[in-house]
Amino acid sequence: MAKSIEFYFDLGSPASYVAWTQLPLIAQRTGAELIYKPMLLGGVFKATGNESPAMIPSKGRYMRMDLQRAAKGYNVAFNFNPHFPINTLMLMRGAVAYLDTPRFVDYMTAVYTALWVDGRNMNDPADVEVVLLAAGFDFAEVMALCADAQVKNRLKDLTQEAIDRDIFGAPTCFVGDEMFFGQDRLDILERALQ
Repeated sequence: MAKSIEFYFDLGSPASYVAWTQLPLIAQRTGAELIYKPMLLGGVFKATGNESPAMIPSKGRYMRMDLQRAAKGYNVAFNFNPHFPINTLMLMRGAVAYLDTPRFVDYMTAVYTALWVDGRNMNDPADVEVVLLAAGFDFAEVMALCADAQVKNRLKDLTQEAIDRDIFGAPTCFVGDEMFFGQDRLDILERALQ
């Protein structure tokens, strides 16, 4: 049976960003297929009664320090976004719109870099436009795709799928039926694939 990693994420989750930088490498090392599953973390939080750790002052301080430590350990750039929290509805619709296309990684790279390296205000449509234009996207096309009913419904369906699988935060990965929550469980996830 082929091995796979199902990666449930929201672009507004800094821990999802850190995991995103490592999961392709883990998939390559283990011969696993990486399956991207965009979801709305706000919808998951609402359904589960959870909230971002950043909303609890002591937990938020620890989370920022821990993410810096993890990023340094993985040798990846990371800066906590000064505009956090980010309303990711349109950004996540964009991820869904490009999910099954050759431009998906380009989209993800542009948005994740803008959010978690450059500290851009991705709540501001003007900033989003600048970022996507620089990555070679037609902004009007992206906005039209984000308004498409099929894209909206697919994001809703993926979010409901996450809720149905008892996901309570991001990132969450599955190897088969085994759940791995957080960017700090990637070593355990990799061992499960070996």
